[in-house]
Amino acid sequence: MSSRLSPGRVGCDEWWPSRGPTWRRNAPFSCAGGAAMRERVRRGLAAAIGGARRAMGSEAGRKARLRGVVFDMDGTLTVPVIDFGAMYREVLGEDEYSAMRARDPHGYIDILHHVETLPPPARKRAHEIIADFERQGLERLQIMPGAAELCGYLDSKQVRRGLITRNVKHSVDMFHVRFGMEFSPALSREFRPYKPHPAPLLHICSQWDAHPTEVMMIGDSLRDDVGCGKGAGTFTCLLDESGKYGVHEHLGVDLRPDFKVSSLHEVVSILETHFQLSATNEIPLEKVGIASS
Repeated sequence: MSSRLSPGRVGCDEWWPSRGPTWRRNAPFSCAGGAAMRERVRRGLAAAIGGARRAMGSEAGRKARLRGVVFDMDGTLTVPVIDFGAMYREVLGEDEYSAMRARDPHGYIDILHHVETLPPPARKRAHEIIADFERQGLERLQIMPGAAELCGYLDSKQVRRGLITRNVKHSVDMFHVRFGMEFSPALSREFRPYKPHPAPLLHICSQWDAHPTEVMMIGDSLRDDVGCGKGAGTFTCLLDESGKYGVHEHLGVDLRPDFKVSSLHEVVSILETHFQLSATNEIPLEKVGIASS
């Protein structure tokens, strides 16, 4: 007897197993106690969902269903204008900056998590430096080529648009006002935990009443955006304008995007080729090769 993946309740990093393969949503956000166990459960279910998604997409002639697209903001919806290298050097100092870059093959630095480990005076100073760079970035804010066209296409297909950024809410509000583009939900770093943790993406899926396999995460950061999407079990699309990440087949499974583009103009073709844009709420498991007895 086959079952269905239907919306239930999930909150923060909690994935609660139920009778049969059921996804649950909207539980009260509580991360206290049992965090390690919940993380193991979440990872296991995310892996199962990813397998279901791949099975669905690989069936001959059958397109995966897509109901929503979640975007990163800085470097994805907007042209990169913040000099992150200069910001990190000012926060960390040259020696620590070089050491942290050397520890990651792509030179990734999670500055927000690092700042949280600092003593209060240093943490306050670091946040002031980051805020100053972000304010300067707002003054030079530019929409990414292809963003308006892609959003117009999604609107014409009634596909929802959301946003997750590690920037502050004020920057998100300014983006909405300046470019007249509304994303809902639009989660800034005031939402905890922030990317690359999957919680904000799972929260948006919950608000949309959409299964993670019906959602795509698009961003320019392998760790923050692709990592977030992989952790949540959504489709992922890496925007790599400069080709700095190389051939994505060489990346580890946890950070290997489903799609990679050099421009947002390329995303419409991906959506039309690989997806059925739909407003249906539930995914029958029998259609993706999963059944429970």
